[in-house]
Amino acid sequence: MIRRFGDVPRRDQTYHLRPGAYALLPRNGQLLLTCQMEPAFDIQLPGGGIDPGESPLPALHREVFEETGWSIASPKRLGAFRRYTFMPEYDLWAEKLCHIYVARPLRRLGPPGEQGHQALWLDHQAAITRLGNPAARSFAMQLFTRTR
Repeated sequence: MIRRFGDVPRRDQTYHLRPGAYALLPRNGQLLLTCQMEPAFDIQLPGGGIDPGESPLPALHREVFEETGWSIASPKRLGAFRRYTFMPEYDLWAEKLCHIYVARPLRRLGPPGEQGHQALWLDHQAAITRLGNPAARSFAMQLFTRTR
């Protein structure tokens, strides 16, 4: 069973499955995150939607690069969670099926390609506190307690 975070799905609402791939990127006691400035300020795990016909790992590499400007290596799947939400940027009610990976950030190739995003390094404790999504905080906490 895949754990649900957030709101219970509404019975009167149709949801569209929106799979995504997201990464915990630890390095030297810190996590590489993305700070989304628009439409609202939010600190997030780098990642996003898996496009039709795309597999999770290529999507993960693409999304991390778009949101941070970094390349990654050695992704390993940690788990997944579901979240039912309205996505205003797509005008879509979504059942988000979020696959979580841990990977090694290799190097910065340039600035984030996705407008309104900035790469952000935070120590584990600050990351756990400041991540905007409770599921992301939960996975970051699990990673931190496993690597102690």
